Amino acid sequence: MHLKINRDFVQNEISQKGYVVIEDVLSDQECHQLIFNFDATQLYRKTVNMERYRFGAGTYRYFKYPLPDIIERLREMVYPELVPIANQWMSKLKLDLVYPKDLGKLHQLCVDHGQHLATPLILKYQKGGFNTLHQDLYGEVYFPMQAVLFLNDYGADYSGGEFVLTQQVPRAQSKAMVLHPKKGSMLIFCTNFRPVQGKNGFYRVTMKHGVSEVHSGERYTLGIIFHDAAQ
Repeated sequence: MHLKINRDFVQNEISQKGYVVIEDVLSDQECHQLIFNFDATQLYRKTVNMERYRFGAGTYRYFKYPLPDIIERLREMVYPELVPIANQWMSKLKLDLVYPKDLGKLHQLCVDHGQHLATPLILKYQKGGFNTLHQDLYGEVYFPMQAVLFLNDYGADYSGGEFVLTQQVPRAQSKAMVLHPKKGSMLIFCTNFRPVQGKNGFYRVTMKHGVSEVHSGERYTLGIIFHDAAQ
């Protein structure tokens, strides 16, 4: 894993667009190992068939604690870089909310609100697979940014399956953003809402994310969510 975060770049990108892409985070070998371990059921606490719950078509699996080393390191390295941005967002929106600098303290806050289950997950889509627009909140406590890492090659291993972000501006139509980062890239994006400058100060823009239909092949991604889940 190679991760070097330019905080100014990340802050500018995600504050302006609601997302930022950082390339070449995972090596080919690391991507392959994560995909290979998809069937290692001892690593997971829960498997979800998306069609059963009308979430889309595909399968995802939540890792259990203790997390695999590479996932734990990703969360511990990325979270401190995002906390200043998150707290700046809350300040701009005049919300009385300050996120702790330490990931462990965020998890303790989650436990205090009945959220104690790991949320990182690996997702698999085959031909016809998709994910409906949604938000990964999981409880009262949630961090306003999360990440997804792309484990195989768009256009080579699969077609279709673009990552879709939408933002809803008050009293306006939704805007859609369609992305297909390359293998090994990490996409950091807004979990729920972010501040946008208006004529009378900052206002909330709500965002959701999903995956368009896969036309061929298999698509794998790793989701990194920083807060824990209640169930």
